[in-house]
Amino acid sequence: MSKLLLLLFLLSPLVAKEFKKPEQALSKIYPNAQIEVRNITLTKEQIEEVQRASGIKMDTRLASWYVVKRGGQVVAYAYADVHRVRTHPEVVLYTLTPEGKLDVVEVLAFYEPLEYMPEDHWLKLFAGKQMGKDQIKLRRDIPNITGATLTARAITDNARKVLALWQVLFGQR
Repeated sequence: MSKLLLLLFLLSPLVAKEFKKPEQALSKIYPNAQIEVRNITLTKEQIEEVQRASGIKMDTRLASWYVVKRGGQVVAYAYADVHRVRTHPEVVLYTLTPEGKLDVVEVLAFYEPLEYMPEDHWLKLFAGKQMGKDQIKLRRDIPNITGATLTARAITDNARKVLALWQVLFGQR
C-alpha cells in the first residue's frame, strides 16, 4: 500500500500543475505596479457583442479584470480565463496593453497531462496580436502544437474572447 501511495505521489506532478495566482503573476510581470480588481457584470448586449466578435460562447456574465497601474497610469489590463481543454480545466492569464494588444499569455494552472501544456516560446507568439488586425486563428497566424491541438485551440480561441471582452469593456472609451 505504501508503495502505491509513493507511486501516486511521484506521478501526480505529471498530471496537473498549479502555478500561481493572477496577482502573483502580475506582480512579477509588472513589478512595482498597483493591481486593481474590477468585477464587471456584462449586459446581454455586451455578451452578444463579445460572442459575435470572437466566435466563442460566453459561459458567464461576470468578468473579473485586473487593471495594472503605475503612478496612476494604466500600464496593462489582465484577465484570468478558466476554460476546459479536453476533460479538465486550465487557467490562462492574458495581459493586454492599454491599446488592446496582447502582451503576455501565461498558464496559471493546468489539469491535463503535462505533455499537453504549451511551452513559453509558443505562448510568446500571441504578443502584439489584436482584434481586427489579426485573425488569431490556430493554423493560420498561430501554429498548432503537435500532440496538443486541444490545448492550442483552447488558448487561441479564448485569446480572441479576451480581446473581444477588452474591446467591449475598455476599448470603446
